[in-house]
Amino acid sequence: MKFCYIDESGTGEEPYAIMVGIIVDSQRMHITKQDWANLLEILSKITNKGVKEFHTRDFYKGKKIWYDIKGPMRARIITAILDWLIQRKHKISFNGIDKEYYFANYKQNQYIKDLKSLWCMLGLHQLLILQKTFQKEKKNKGNIIVIFDSEVKEETKFGELVKNPPAWTDFYYNRDKKQKQFDQIIDVPYYGDSEDVNLIQVADLVAYILRLYIELKENKSKPSYKDEEDRLDEWMEKILNCSLPRSTRYPSSKRDICSELFKAFSPKTLINLG
Repeated sequence: MKFCYIDESGTGEEPYAIMVGIIVDSQRMHITKQDWANLLEILSKITNKGVKEFHTRDFYKGKKIWYDIKGPMRARIITAILDWLIQRKHKISFNGIDKEYYFANYKQNQYIKDLKSLWCMLGLHQLLILQKTFQKEKKNKGNIIVIFDSEVKEETKFGELVKNPPAWTDFYYNRDKKQKQFDQIIDVPYYGDSEDVNLIQVADLVAYILRLYIELKENKSKPSYKDEEDRLDEWMEKILNCSLPRSTRYPSSKRDICSELFKAFSPKTLINLG
């Protein structure tokens, strides 16, 4: 059995929304959770404050409780977390949406309307990636439990979408006639508070880095410090080292209207990664 912990970055005023899943084998769960708890304990000692949750936005910018941790040290901590992901053999799933393009086309695109909202579109793409990736894995006994960061406004809509996905999404994973939709996903997705579900915090970190990287590559933002582009290039290399193949995000079948839709609404830099 596998668990996938999902969070997003960029659903505010940012140009791109990025969603990331951290995929963990159930046999490694205990060690993984303890490792993250140990990291928070170390950070608590460094800051002399009780760190219960790793908020990437504040940490990256050195705000609030992270004010006294200098930039080079924060960068080393991020590098160490990404190295830890690689060493633990966890996998990363990611996808994204160009928000300007999305809102410019929402009203006239029925396929997009079928997916209910931008967040739901991101979430459904994540489930499709997981479905396509693991449906052929012979040893995936018990399939996948998916846990999103709490998103109260979207949970009802998304639950309905997952229970009754549009028929055209079947093309994404070449569903056969006898196969149930989303047969790799156990029940409907679950939701948790990132303070209590630590691996959602890891997904938040990766999503934040991905979004910054894409914004810089697409010239939507400028570096906020001297070596930022080099740092992000280094971190992206590590992220791609443990990410699912590009073919799971954007299958190449010409018959697959679903993956072509996601590709059309994704940032160009994201499409070419991997």
